[in-house]
Amino acid sequence: MSAAGFAADQWTRAVGAGVDPHEYRYVTGGLGSVADWGPAFVRAGHGHLRRAQDAGSSRSAGEHLLTAARWFHLATLAPYAEAHRAAAEADRALGRALAVLEPGARQVSGEGFTGWLRGPSDAPGTVVVVPGLNSAKEEFLDLVSVLLARGLAVFAMDGPGQGVLAATTTFVPDYERVVGRVVDALGVPHVGLVGLSLGGYFAARAAALEPRVAAAATVSGPFRLDWAELPRPIRELIAGRAGGTDAARRFVHQVDLTDLAPRITAPLLVVDGGRDVIPGVTDGEPLARLAPHGTHLSVPHGDHLLGNARSDWLPRLGDHFAHALGAGEHPCQNVC
Repeated sequence: MSAAGFAADQWTRAVGAGVDPHEYRYVTGGLGSVADWGPAFVRAGHGHLRRAQDAGSSRSAGEHLLTAARWFHLATLAPYAEAHRAAAEADRALGRALAVLEPGARQVSGEGFTGWLRGPSDAPGTVVVVPGLNSAKEEFLDLVSVLLARGLAVFAMDGPGQGVLAATTTFVPDYERVVGRVVDALGVPHVGLVGLSLGGYFAARAAALEPRVAAAATVSGPFRLDWAELPRPIRELIAGRAGGTDAARRFVHQVDLTDLAPRITAPLLVVDGGRDVIPGVTDGEPLARLAPHGTHLSVPHGDHLLGNARSDWLPRLGDHFAHALGAGEHPCQNVC
Protein backbone atom coordinates (compact mmCIF):
# COMPACT_ATOMS: atom_id res chain seq x y z
CA MET A 1 0.00 0.00 0.00
CA SER A 2 1.19 3.53 -0.75
CA ALA A 3 1.91 5.98 2.05
CA ALA A 4 -0.98 8.15 0.89
CA GLY A 5 -3.35 5.19 0.94
CA PHE A 6 -2.25 4.12 4.40
CA ALA A 7 -2.62 7.68 5.71
CA ALA A 8 -6.12 7.89 4.24
CA ASP A 9 -7.08 4.61 5.92
CA GLN A 10 -5.84 5.87 9.31
CA TRP A 11 -7.32 9.36 8.96
CA THR A 12 -10.45 9.05 11.11
CA ARG A 13 -8.66 6.88 13.66
CA ALA A 14 -5.94 9.50 14.13
CA VAL A 15 -8.42 12.38 14.32
CA GLY A 16 -10.54 10.33 16.71
CA ALA A 17 -7.45 9.89 18.87
CA GLY A 18 -7.25 13.67 19.16
CA VAL A 19 -4.44 14.84 16.90
CA ASP A 20 -4.89 18.05 14.95
CA PRO A 21 -6.12 17.15 11.44
CA HIS A 22 -4.02 19.84 9.80
CA GLU A 23 -0.86 18.63 11.51
CA TYR A 24 -1.77 15.07 10.49
CA ARG A 25 -2.01 16.13 6.85
CA TYR A 26 1.30 17.97 7.13
CA VAL A 27 3.12 15.00 8.67
CA THR A 28 1.66 12.35 6.37
CA GLY A 29 1.98 14.52 3.27
CA GLY A 30 5.76 14.21 3.49
CA LEU A 31 5.86 10.41 3.63
CA GLY A 32 7.64 8.62 0.80
CA SER A 33 6.50 5.16 1.89
CA VAL A 34 4.71 3.43 4.75
CA ALA A 35 8.15 2.68 6.20
CA ASP A 36 8.53 6.42 6.87
CA TRP A 37 5.39 6.50 9.04
CA GLY A 38 6.90 5.55 12.39
CA PRO A 39 9.93 7.89 12.24
CA ALA A 40 7.77 10.80 11.02
CA PHE A 41 5.25 10.39 13.82
CA VAL A 42 7.98 10.07 16.43
CA ARG A 43 9.49 13.33 15.15
CA ALA A 44 6.08 14.97 15.51
CA GLY A 45 5.91 13.69 19.09
CA HIS A 46 9.36 15.07 19.85
CA GLY A 47 8.26 18.40 18.43
CA HIS A 48 5.53 18.58 21.05
CA LEU A 49 7.98 17.58 23.78
CA ARG A 50 10.08 20.59 22.79
CA ARG A 51 7.01 22.81 22.83
CA ALA A 52 6.21 21.52 26.30
CA GLN A 53 9.71 22.40 27.47
CA ASP A 54 9.40 25.92 26.06
CA ALA A 55 5.79 26.49 27.15
CA GLY A 56 4.94 29.60 29.10
CA SER A 57 2.64 27.82 31.54
CA SER A 58 2.27 24.42 33.13
CA ARG A 59 -1.15 24.05 31.49
CA SER A 60 0.33 24.56 28.03
CA ALA A 61 3.19 22.20 28.83
CA GLY A 62 0.77 19.51 29.94
CA GLU A 63 -1.35 19.89 26.82
CA HIS A 64 1.71 19.53 24.58
CA LEU A 65 2.73 16.41 26.52
CA LEU A 66 -0.71 14.87 25.96
CA THR A 67 -0.40 15.62 22.25
CA ALA A 68 3.08 14.08 22.19
CA ALA A 69 1.68 10.92 23.78
CA ARG A 70 -0.89 10.66 20.99
CA TRP A 71 1.73 11.04 18.24
CA PHE A 72 4.09 8.51 19.81
CA HIS A 73 1.27 5.98 20.06
CA LEU A 74 0.13 6.54 16.48
CA ALA A 75 3.71 5.91 15.34
CA THR A 76 3.11 2.24 16.21
CA LEU A 77 0.22 1.75 13.76
CA ALA A 78 2.52 0.98 10.81
CA PRO A 79 5.27 -1.66 10.81
CA TYR A 80 8.16 -0.03 12.66
CA ALA A 81 11.25 -1.63 14.15
CA GLU A 82 11.30 0.91 16.99
CA ALA A 83 7.62 0.58 17.84
CA HIS A 84 8.45 -0.56 21.39
CA ARG A 85 10.44 2.64 21.96
CA ALA A 86 7.59 4.77 20.59
CA ALA A 87 5.13 3.01 22.93
CA ALA A 88 7.45 3.66 25.86
CA GLU A 89 7.72 7.34 24.89
CA ALA A 90 3.92 7.56 24.69
CA ASP A 91 3.67 6.08 28.18
CA ARG A 92 6.21 8.52 29.60
CA ALA A 93 4.63 11.55 27.93
CA LEU A 94 1.22 10.63 29.30
CA GLY A 95 2.62 10.23 32.79
CA ARG A 96 4.38 13.59 32.62
CA ALA A 97 1.24 15.27 31.28
CA LEU A 98 -0.96 13.94 34.08
CA ALA A 99 1.61 14.93 36.70
CA VAL A 100 1.17 18.53 35.51
CA LEU A 101 -2.52 18.62 34.61
CA GLU A 102 -3.99 16.19 37.15
CA PRO A 103 -1.68 15.76 40.15
CA GLY A 104 -4.28 13.49 41.72
CA ALA A 105 -4.02 10.94 38.89
CA ARG A 106 -2.50 7.69 40.08
CA GLN A 107 -0.55 5.09 38.14
CA VAL A 108 -1.73 1.59 38.97
CA SER A 109 0.14 -1.49 37.76
CA GLY A 110 -0.01 -5.19 38.44
CA GLU A 111 0.44 -8.57 36.79
CA GLY A 112 -0.42 -8.05 33.12
CA PHE A 113 -1.65 -4.46 33.29
CA THR A 114 -0.65 -0.86 33.80
CA GLY A 115 -2.52 2.40 33.49
CA TRP A 116 -3.70 5.63 35.05
CA LEU A 117 -6.61 6.14 37.43
CA ARG A 118 -8.16 9.57 36.98
CA GLY A 119 -11.13 11.38 38.43
CA PRO A 120 -12.58 12.12 41.87
CA SER A 121 -11.72 9.81 44.74
CA ASP A 122 -15.40 9.83 45.76
CA ALA A 123 -16.74 9.08 42.28
CA PRO A 124 -19.92 6.99 42.26
CA GLY A 125 -18.35 4.58 39.80
CA THR A 126 -15.15 3.69 37.97
CA VAL A 127 -14.90 2.78 34.30
CA VAL A 128 -12.02 0.67 32.96
CA VAL A 129 -11.04 1.41 29.34
CA VAL A 130 -9.62 -1.61 27.48
CA PRO A 131 -7.67 -1.10 24.22
CA GLY A 132 -7.57 -3.48 21.29
CA LEU A 133 -5.24 -5.18 18.82
CA ASN A 134 -2.79 -2.34 18.19
CA SER A 135 -4.28 0.43 20.29
CA ALA A 136 -3.24 1.62 23.73
CA LYS A 137 -4.36 3.80 26.63
CA GLU A 138 -2.99 6.90 24.88
CA GLU A 139 -5.42 6.51 21.97
CA PHE A 140 -8.66 7.05 23.87
CA LEU A 141 -8.00 10.21 25.87
CA ASP A 142 -11.12 11.89 24.48
CA LEU A 143 -13.28 8.96 25.56
CA VAL A 144 -11.75 9.25 29.02
CA SER A 145 -12.61 12.97 29.07
CA VAL A 146 -16.26 12.23 28.25
CA LEU A 147 -16.48 9.81 31.18
CA LEU A 148 -14.66 12.18 33.55
CA ALA A 149 -17.06 14.99 32.61
CA ARG A 150 -19.90 12.83 33.92
CA GLY A 151 -18.33 12.59 37.35
CA LEU A 152 -16.91 9.09 36.94
CA ALA A 153 -13.43 7.87 37.75
CA VAL A 154 -11.62 6.24 34.83
CA PHE A 155 -8.81 3.71 34.63
CA ALA A 156 -7.33 3.63 31.11
CA MET A 157 -5.09 0.58 30.84
CA ASP A 158 -2.71 -1.44 28.74
CA GLY A 159 -3.12 -5.19 29.16
CA PRO A 160 -1.00 -8.14 28.00
CA GLY A 161 0.31 -7.57 24.48
CA GLN A 162 -1.02 -4.00 24.43
CA GLY A 163 0.59 -0.56 24.46
CA VAL A 164 3.68 -0.25 26.60
CA LEU A 165 3.37 -3.94 27.58
CA ALA A 166 3.45 -5.21 23.97
CA ALA A 167 7.26 -5.49 24.01
CA THR A 168 7.34 -7.86 27.00
CA THR A 169 3.99 -9.70 27.05
CA THR A 170 1.54 -11.40 24.69
CA PHE A 171 -2.23 -11.66 24.47
CA VAL A 172 -3.93 -13.90 26.99
CA PRO A 173 -7.24 -15.65 26.23
CA ASP A 174 -8.58 -15.29 29.78
CA TYR A 175 -8.70 -11.48 29.90
CA GLU A 176 -11.30 -11.69 32.66
CA ARG A 177 -8.48 -12.61 35.02
CA VAL A 178 -6.64 -9.43 34.07
CA VAL A 179 -9.79 -7.40 34.72
CA GLY A 180 -10.22 -9.15 38.05
CA ARG A 181 -6.70 -8.15 39.09
CA VAL A 182 -7.43 -4.57 37.96
CA VAL A 183 -10.55 -4.40 40.13
CA ASP A 184 -8.57 -5.77 43.09
CA ALA A 185 -5.84 -3.17 42.57
CA LEU A 186 -8.32 -0.30 42.25
CA GLY A 187 -9.99 -1.33 45.49
CA VAL A 188 -13.54 -0.72 44.26
CA PRO A 189 -16.55 -3.04 44.64
CA HIS A 190 -17.42 -3.00 40.95
CA VAL A 191 -16.51 -1.32 37.66
CA GLY A 192 -17.85 -0.36 34.30
CA LEU A 193 -15.92 -1.77 31.38
CA VAL A 194 -15.59 -0.41 27.84
CA GLY A 195 -13.53 -2.16 25.18
CA LEU A 196 -12.60 -0.83 21.78
CA SER A 197 -11.96 -2.93 18.65
CA LEU A 198 -10.51 -6.26 19.83
CA GLY A 199 -10.81 -4.80 23.32
CA GLY A 200 -14.55 -5.13 22.79
CA TYR A 201 -14.14 -8.91 22.84
CA PHE A 202 -11.97 -8.67 25.96
CA ALA A 203 -14.54 -6.47 27.67
CA ALA A 204 -17.52 -8.65 26.72
CA ARG A 205 -15.73 -11.80 27.86
CA ALA A 206 -14.82 -10.18 31.17
CA ALA A 207 -18.38 -8.91 31.62
CA ALA A 208 -19.61 -12.49 31.25
CA LEU A 209 -17.09 -14.06 33.62
CA GLU A 210 -16.12 -11.36 36.17
CA PRO A 211 -19.12 -10.69 38.45
CA ARG A 212 -17.84 -7.27 39.53
CA VAL A 213 -18.47 -5.77 36.08
CA ALA A 214 -21.61 -3.70 36.68
CA ALA A 215 -21.92 -2.11 33.20
CA ALA A 216 -20.21 -2.70 29.88
CA ALA A 217 -19.86 -1.32 26.37
CA THR A 218 -18.08 -2.38 23.22
CA VAL A 219 -17.05 -0.17 20.29
CA SER A 220 -16.29 -1.91 16.98
CA GLY A 221 -15.72 -5.14 18.88
CA PRO A 222 -15.83 -8.54 17.18
CA PHE A 223 -18.44 -11.13 18.09
CA ARG A 224 -16.46 -13.85 16.33
CA LEU A 225 -13.27 -14.10 14.26
CA ASP A 226 -12.45 -16.50 11.43
CA TRP A 227 -8.69 -16.94 10.86
CA ALA A 228 -9.06 -18.15 7.26
CA GLU A 229 -10.98 -15.03 6.24
CA LEU A 230 -8.97 -12.39 8.09
CA PRO A 231 -6.88 -10.13 5.84
CA ARG A 232 -3.18 -10.89 5.92
CA PRO A 233 -2.18 -7.62 7.66
CA ILE A 234 -4.56 -8.37 10.53
CA ARG A 235 -3.29 -11.95 10.85
CA GLU A 236 0.25 -10.59 11.02
CA LEU A 237 -0.71 -8.04 13.67
CA ILE A 238 -2.35 -10.72 15.80
CA ALA A 239 0.66 -13.01 15.38
CA GLY A 240 2.96 -10.23 16.55
CA ARG A 241 0.86 -9.60 19.67
CA ALA A 242 0.01 -13.24 20.42
CA GLY A 243 3.54 -14.66 20.18
CA GLY A 244 3.63 -16.25 16.73
CA THR A 245 1.35 -17.62 14.05
CA ASP A 246 0.36 -20.81 15.87
CA ALA A 247 -0.48 -18.87 19.03
CA ALA A 248 -2.44 -16.38 16.93
CA ARG A 249 -4.50 -19.14 15.33
CA ARG A 250 -5.33 -20.56 18.76
CA PHE A 251 -6.22 -17.11 20.07
CA VAL A 252 -8.50 -16.29 17.13
CA HIS A 253 -10.25 -19.65 17.49
CA GLN A 254 -11.30 -18.61 21.00
CA VAL A 255 -12.75 -15.27 19.90
CA ASP A 256 -16.39 -16.35 19.82
CA LEU A 257 -18.97 -14.88 22.19
CA THR A 258 -21.84 -17.22 21.28
CA ASP A 259 -21.83 -19.03 24.62
CA LEU A 260 -20.68 -16.08 26.72
CA ALA A 261 -23.12 -13.40 25.55
CA PRO A 262 -26.13 -14.83 27.46
CA ARG A 263 -24.05 -14.69 30.65
CA ILE A 264 -23.60 -10.91 30.49
CA THR A 265 -26.17 -9.75 33.02
CA ALA A 266 -24.92 -6.15 33.29
CA PRO A 267 -26.35 -3.39 31.08
CA LEU A 268 -24.46 -3.62 27.79
CA LEU A 269 -24.16 -1.07 24.98
CA VAL A 270 -22.79 -2.42 21.69
CA VAL A 271 -21.64 0.25 19.21
CA ASP A 272 -20.90 -0.59 15.57
CA GLY A 273 -20.22 1.39 12.43
CA GLY A 274 -22.08 0.39 9.30
CA ARG A 275 -18.98 1.00 7.16
CA ASP A 276 -16.77 -1.16 9.40
CA VAL A 277 -16.66 -4.27 7.24
CA ILE A 278 -13.59 -6.46 7.77
CA PRO A 279 -13.49 -9.98 6.28
CA GLY A 280 -13.52 -12.66 8.96
CA VAL A 281 -15.02 -10.37 11.60
CA THR A 282 -18.62 -10.67 12.83
CA ASP A 283 -19.82 -7.37 14.30
CA GLY A 284 -21.58 -6.90 17.63
CA GLU A 285 -25.24 -7.29 16.64
CA PRO A 286 -25.44 -10.93 17.86
CA LEU A 287 -23.77 -9.91 21.12
CA ALA A 288 -26.40 -7.27 21.81
CA ARG A 289 -29.20 -9.64 20.80
CA LEU A 290 -28.02 -12.54 22.98
CA ALA A 291 -27.08 -10.51 26.07
CA PRO A 292 -30.05 -10.20 28.47
CA HIS A 293 -29.69 -6.42 28.75
CA GLY A 294 -27.94 -5.62 25.49
CA THR A 295 -28.58 -2.60 23.27
CA HIS A 296 -27.19 -2.32 19.75
CA LEU A 297 -26.30 1.12 18.42
CA SER A 298 -25.41 0.91 14.74
CA VAL A 299 -24.23 4.12 13.07
CA PRO A 300 -24.65 3.58 9.31
CA HIS A 301 -21.87 5.93 8.22
CA GLY A 302 -19.47 4.97 11.02
CA ASP A 303 -16.16 3.31 10.22
CA HIS A 304 -13.92 1.23 12.48
CA LEU A 305 -13.81 2.88 15.92
CA LEU A 306 -16.28 5.43 14.49
CA GLY A 307 -13.77 8.26 14.50
CA ASN A 308 -15.84 9.81 11.69
CA ALA A 309 -19.07 9.74 13.72
CA ARG A 310 -18.12 10.58 17.29
CA SER A 311 -21.17 12.71 18.05
CA ASP A 312 -23.43 9.79 17.12
CA TRP A 313 -22.19 7.49 19.88
CA LEU A 314 -19.68 9.03 22.29
CA PRO A 315 -22.15 11.11 24.38
CA ARG A 316 -24.55 8.17 24.53
CA LEU A 317 -21.78 5.86 25.72
CA GLY A 318 -20.87 8.35 28.44
CA ASP A 319 -24.50 8.53 29.55
CA HIS A 320 -24.77 4.74 29.51
CA PHE A 321 -22.09 4.46 32.17
CA ALA A 322 -23.25 7.48 34.15
CA HIS A 323 -26.74 6.04 34.47
CA ALA A 324 -25.66 2.45 35.08
CA LEU A 325 -23.08 3.39 37.72
CA GLY A 326 -25.19 5.95 39.52
CA ALA A 327 -23.43 9.15 38.47
CA GLY A 328 -26.74 10.69 37.43
CA GLU A 329 -26.60 13.75 35.24
CA HIS A 330 -23.65 16.11 35.32
CA PRO A 331 -24.89 19.53 36.51
CA CYS A 332 -23.57 21.20 33.36
CA GLN A 333 -24.97 18.63 30.97
CA ASN A 334 -28.09 20.51 29.87
CA VAL A 335 -26.70 24.04 29.76
CA CYS A 336 -23.05 23.90 28.70
